Amino acid sequence: MCGISGIFDTRGTGTIPRDLISRINNVQSHRGPDENEVHLEPGLALGHRRLSVIDLATGTQPLFNEDGTVGIVFNGEIYNYLELMQELNDLGYRFRTRSDTEVIVHAWQAWGEACVHRLRGMFAFALWDRKHQTLFLARDRMGVKPMHYAWLPDGSFIFGSELKVLTAHPGFVRDIDPLAVEGYFSFGYVPDPRCIYQNAHKLPAAHTLTLRRGDAGRPAPRPYWDVRFTNDNPIKLQDAQAELRERVRESVRLRMIADVPLGAFLSGGVDSSAVVATMAGLSSTPVHTCSIGFDDPRFDESSFAQQVADHYRTDHRLDIVSSDDFDLIDTLAWLYDEPFADSSAIPTYRVCQMARKHVTVALSGDGGDESMGGYRRYRMHLGEEAVRGRLPLALRRGMFGPLGRWYPKADWAPRSLRAKTTFQALAMDSVQAYCHSMSQLRGDERRALFSPAFQRSLGGYGALEVFRLHAEQAQTEDPLALIQYLDYKTWLVGDINTKVDRASMAHSLEVREPLMDHLLVEWLATLPSDFKIRAGQGKVIFKQAYEPLLPRDVLYRPKMGFSVPLAAWLRGPLKDRVRLALLGERMRDCGYFNPVTLRRLVDEHNSGLRDHATALWMLLMFEAFLRLNEGAAPHG
Repeated sequence: MCGISGIFDTRGTGTIPRDLISRINNVQSHRGPDENEVHLEPGLALGHRRLSVIDLATGTQPLFNEDGTVGIVFNGEIYNYLELMQELNDLGYRFRTRSDTEVIVHAWQAWGEACVHRLRGMFAFALWDRKHQTLFLARDRMGVKPMHYAWLPDGSFIFGSELKVLTAHPGFVRDIDPLAVEGYFSFGYVPDPRCIYQNAHKLPAAHTLTLRRGDAGRPAPRPYWDVRFTNDNPIKLQDAQAELRERVRESVRLRMIADVPLGAFLSGGVDSSAVVATMAGLSSTPVHTCSIGFDDPRFDESSFAQQVADHYRTDHRLDIVSSDDFDLIDTLAWLYDEPFADSSAIPTYRVCQMARKHVTVALSGDGGDESMGGYRRYRMHLGEEAVRGRLPLALRRGMFGPLGRWYPKADWAPRSLRAKTTFQALAMDSVQAYCHSMSQLRGDERRALFSPAFQRSLGGYGALEVFRLHAEQAQTEDPLALIQYLDYKTWLVGDINTKVDRASMAHSLEVREPLMDHLLVEWLATLPSDFKIRAGQGKVIFKQAYEPLLPRDVLYRPKMGFSVPLAAWLRGPLKDRVRLALLGERMRDCGYFNPVTLRRLVDEHNSGLRDHATALWMLLMFEAFLRLNEGAAPHG
């Protein structure tokens, strides 16, 4: 696992200073502490920070072919690299290393841009072909590994694993994108392909970008893969369970290849437990497992993790995190480079910190909920869809719209009485309703939060457009498949993968996700949706498939999640910090927010009248971003 960076002069072959590429490359030194290399030639600079995992002796980057005409900087792992190496050997290509990096170089020589179709893994890379004066960027299908890029005013193109690589360049203009701010306060992250800055972009998952020196204009990223939900596989459920176990076994086996210590996260949930059980069946020695527990029993799952660890006799490590572990706010703001409000980034950071003391590579269970229908919101959405399917939209708007407006927001009430969001969703179409349920702050809440001037700067844009654009590409009428597809394109990439990548790379830890293997994802998309959700139960096929391997109370207990006691923090030890940050000059002077709303949110939460923990945490993380990026300015 590594950090990559580069500068490409698209119009000429001027000299790029060595100290410039070294400086922007070194801001991500945490991603690769083992080696620091740069390559310079007229009009091009490539930088690489290496965390050595495979081919420790000869895998140095930037890596070039034999005659030095094709080179690469690469972040990730190609799990089928040994097969590709043999295929390329048969085609006459010769290898000087045993690294997956050199496989990509020769794959480009053999197949050109189509090489990405051959790669099975997580990756973000930039490849330079000197003969054709071409720079080729690619990102893996599920968006596990990040890639940021920007065009500078002088026509130069820069890229890097993290946004801080771009902002470290003196030519980068840090104008904040108001549409990204709208996206953040809807979803809690800035959805791809936007960045918080107007001039920066994320290369979308499963996309490539090809630049040729001398070409006019700025080329757009191009997709090379997408998941298609057919839901038409005729396989029987019992046979599908057996095949699922075999496919997961193969995916885990490929991800256990490493030349450094390897282990797994074990949360006590279904997904990580299944991964550990599979690893144990593939390993002749005890699997290293790592868990985080909480001193607050409402958030602690460590006893379930211990059950699995005991069952498979893993070499298990447990750290207990204090319920007052909130001192990472500024650390997280620096790591994520742009506002990021998933508070589970705190325990994720801690489990990565602990794991790195014992292993260099850790397998996780991320991606299972999205592929196999594990979220409670999926079941709720399907219930709402049943109502939406019986009543026309116009009637639903007239019936449920007023109820959604008038029904109180009963945060204090039992869940069964919190009907406001459901009424609002029933007055919407399917895509709008799912966007509504995924929004941390709903449309009316954002309108109250934003100042009139900031709302005008949005020009009528709303975060719903993100979901609308993806829904147009989904090519499915199945209600569950549609929202799974939307999660693949938004939540999984923008929140889950971003969270894990930055938290793990902060500690130079490589995390691999076997449940995000694209061949597994493609196969799961062929299964009928009632294999995933049936009779109000999520992940039916997965849980039944692993009944022989895992304790029943691990499989069928209520999902807890990786949560922290936000509401208590914000009323207690963080109370003064929240008031100072949100009601201070920085938030007032930036011009984004209505100061009356900010004060109301703080006062109502502190008094206990309402629970505004979500909004306050988002605002607190946004203020931390502004404070660490004082040079950033509103666009326009």
